[in-house]
Amino acid sequence: MRFMRTLLAVAAVAAALSSVAVHADENVQLGPRPFFLVDDMEQSPLKRKLQQCSKGPFYKTNFAIGHRGAALQFPEETRQSIEAGAKMGAGILECDVTFTKDKELVCRHSQCDLHTTTNIIDTPLASKCTVPPDLSSATPYANVQCCTSDITLAEFKTLRGKMDGANASAKTAADYLNGTPNFRTDTYAGNGQVMTHKEFIALAKKLHVAMTPELKEALVPMPFNGFTQEQYAQKMIDEYKEAGVNPKRVWAQSFHIEDIRYWLANEPEFGKQAVSLEDLNTPEDVVAATARIPSLVAEGVQIVAPPTWALVTLNANKKIVPSAYAKALKAADLKIITWTLERSGLLKNGGGYYYQSVTDGIKTDGDTMVMLDVLAKDVGVIGVFSDWSATVTYYANCMGLK
Repeated sequence: MRFMRTLLAVAAVAAALSSVAVHADENVQLGPRPFFLVDDMEQSPLKRKLQQCSKGPFYKTNFAIGHRGAALQFPEETRQSIEAGAKMGAGILECDVTFTKDKELVCRHSQCDLHTTTNIIDTPLASKCTVPPDLSSATPYANVQCCTSDITLAEFKTLRGKMDGANASAKTAADYLNGTPNFRTDTYAGNGQVMTHKEFIALAKKLHVAMTPELKEALVPMPFNGFTQEQYAQKMIDEYKEAGVNPKRVWAQSFHIEDIRYWLANEPEFGKQAVSLEDLNTPEDVVAATARIPSLVAEGVQIVAPPTWALVTLNANKKIVPSAYAKALKAADLKIITWTLERSGLLKNGGGYYYQSVTDGIKTDGDTMVMLDVLAKDVGVIGVFSDWSATVTYYANCMGLK
């Protein structure tokens, strides 16, 4: 009997250690920012609830989606940025997918952003840019444009990622590259390792995170050297299939309905989880997006992703509440993902683009948590893109969101 009790005790300890080992393997670390934001909130039941979660436990959650990795402080779309997003609990990480001159897929937010997100201007590859520096001009970098399609994959891999930004009035390459917005930092930008799409997939598998690749708009005429839009859309999916990734672990995205249609028709296992991104910049855009809802549903779209501001508005008491557009999406039984939290810098001036519909209700950085709470509880989003995943992870862990 004593022997059986001992076995049961050992089994219980082993089970407990197994549970701890899973959390230890994830090794989620949030750092001070979420605690700073909660402390900065005005007194409310939400603040008290969030304060009660300060000791964790903290764990990985698919509610937190790492936008370009952890772009608030790490060079976007780099290995370091992806690893940082996962470390902060993002259960889904993003690679924006574009292509090189030799039609290989790489992670860049835009096909033509190499001049602001890498050190290409300070390398011999600058001469290959679509619009290279005009060294005869007083402002040689004012109109420079460097695209992934200007260079081969081998050349792309020689570049170093940096924080997105540039000084267009600079007279030297060094000054041009010194344009990081003041709410970010260059502290972790010393050796940003750019990635191919295949490398992103391998890294995501190693980190045990799901993947949300966005097929970026081609900024060169298509077909590109015989490479059609359909081949581009297919190649992205093929790289997941070749890597043996379960389609349930992939949320393919695009701003173009034609890409969603292609995946629905040709790769239905991936297409049924494809995300239709909504490019909304004005109230008129939201009206048009609302009118498009029935056609999206008819096409078979199940998930949409509008920007945060389009999903909220202010009531008569200047409290953040769901917008009419958000209510229409829910009424149509569409799942909602939104973008992008922690991309606005200090919120004392209203938060800019991502808070434009609720600017008059934004007072402090702590209102980040208020916005997040409304998006989660009242709008009912299933995931939030963030430039600093720790903030969303803290909230999701506190509220029991998986």
